[in-house]
Amino acid sequence: MPAPPTEPFVRVVPLGGCGEIGRNMAVIETAEDMVVIDCGLMFPDDEMFGVDVVINDFTYVRERAHKLRAVLVTHGHEDHIGGIPYFLREFPQTPIVGTALTIALIKAKSREHKLGDVDFQLVQPGDRVKFGSLEAEFVHINHSVSGACSIAVRTPVGTIFHTGDFKFDQTPIDGKPADFARLARIGDEGVLCMLSDSTNAERPGHTLSERIVGEAFTAIFQRSKGRIIIASFASNVPRIQQAIDHAARFGRKVAFLGRSMQNVVHFATELGHLVVPPDITFKIEQVDELPPDQVVVVTTGSQGEPMSGLARMSVRDHQKLRIVPGDTVVISATPIPGNEKSVYKTINNLCKLGAIVIHGTDGRSHVSGHASQEELLLMLNLIHPEFFVPVHGEYRMLVQHGNLATETGVERGNVFVVENGDVLEFTGEYGDKIGKTYGGNVLVDGSGVGDIGEAVLRDRKALSNDGIMMVVVTIDAEEAHVIAGPDIISRGVFYLPEAGGVLDELRAEVTAVLANISVEAMRDVPTVKEHIRERLSKSVYGRTKRRPVIIPVVMEA
Repeated sequence: MPAPPTEPFVRVVPLGGCGEIGRNMAVIETAEDMVVIDCGLMFPDDEMFGVDVVINDFTYVRERAHKLRAVLVTHGHEDHIGGIPYFLREFPQTPIVGTALTIALIKAKSREHKLGDVDFQLVQPGDRVKFGSLEAEFVHINHSVSGACSIAVRTPVGTIFHTGDFKFDQTPIDGKPADFARLARIGDEGVLCMLSDSTNAERPGHTLSERIVGEAFTAIFQRSKGRIIIASFASNVPRIQQAIDHAARFGRKVAFLGRSMQNVVHFATELGHLVVPPDITFKIEQVDELPPDQVVVVTTGSQGEPMSGLARMSVRDHQKLRIVPGDTVVISATPIPGNEKSVYKTINNLCKLGAIVIHGTDGRSHVSGHASQEELLLMLNLIHPEFFVPVHGEYRMLVQHGNLATETGVERGNVFVVENGDVLEFTGEYGDKIGKTYGGNVLVDGSGVGDIGEAVLRDRKALSNDGIMMVVVTIDAEEAHVIAGPDIISRGVFYLPEAGGVLDELRAEVTAVLANISVEAMRDVPTVKEHIRERLSKSVYGRTKRRPVIIPVVMEA
């Protein structure tokens, strides 16, 4: 990477969220100071066997830790805050700056990770906070969680504007549309570069208002004679508010199921983002004491997560709530790319239990929290940046968003469709991509962070595809002969109740191989292992066309 220029400069480095859904993170860096905007996680794909979550590679920040001043957070969704506990383990003194609900959600995660004291700094929309040569202004915006903000970072070279996730909702549930006036003033003051949410860049028109969901809920509540179970993202406070409002309107009571859902309801109510009428809630343990037409349950599991409340209900594995015929289940979300299979499996299981399932955009029971093309164009026209970087989306979404930017007058050469780790540099004279840094995945598996690599994943894939066989044999190294074994242990290769004859044949073949090894070779354990592995691999493949992982265990007596 080139040395920093002698004149003032600012670098913008997306470390996650470009070419993917999740793991959103960007670095803004000057000669003296650096801030991070968001630090999210991503859930593993089907090839990441056993991995819990995926976070960002912090190497770029680590190499410049002396400049690090703060993490600025746009809103409280997992793909924007989920990586913060891992970040704080490495950079524990870093201030975390965000609005009240966002900070409350991060605090809850910090307690789960037992991080101890963290420097949280609360801001409100309109506030400005200064970190050396950088000044950040938080601007109110609409999204599917309360307290969402765009962030304008003023640098010695110019303003970097980060939209965060947003949409323009003219009739939001909380009555607070986006701060159009402030956005326009920031645009009039001049914006060097804008980073903008690209999730719905391929979707024409406008994203529907959250109030449309209220109309759908009204129809659902009117026709439902039994219990109503609503699955939503726990952080979607406007959606939870609509469920509560409709329960009150139709004489029902509400219970909240799932720890994350209960946490959000607690914090959002405490901070005034959620209004819960007195005597409308009940404990889920009391659900069977109420008539079915008086029950509403708001739960997690809209993405088919295996251990979520809804998924467990769908297989009758939930201790506190069992789905019965006549229940209406509303999945008030659309599947995140990659989650479709899990979601539809949950829906099928619910239907088998006799539930009426309303999902996706059926009856408009869900609307997106992300801007569609017309709103993206409006944001571009309000901010009218000199340079534009589409972020937060798969690569095709970024390309489409870049095309929209050129339609509003941004020069084609000033649109940077980037990948994670690309380093952009801006001065008073130019803006360009100058290099590449670490932008890959860091896999979290249990308590291990980053210790799972491609080799481990390949082994796990092989185990899942073809199983494992272990051969245990004991040899006398001095006399160079077998004194015990071979014993063969097989998992995932044969159907064991019927495999006795096959295992006996394989055992005989391994015995024959060992009998033919020379005295010198028998005294060398690695050579013995290789002979066993080679013979067994050929024999198993000849019988089954499978290639299991074969582990010879040779003990010396």
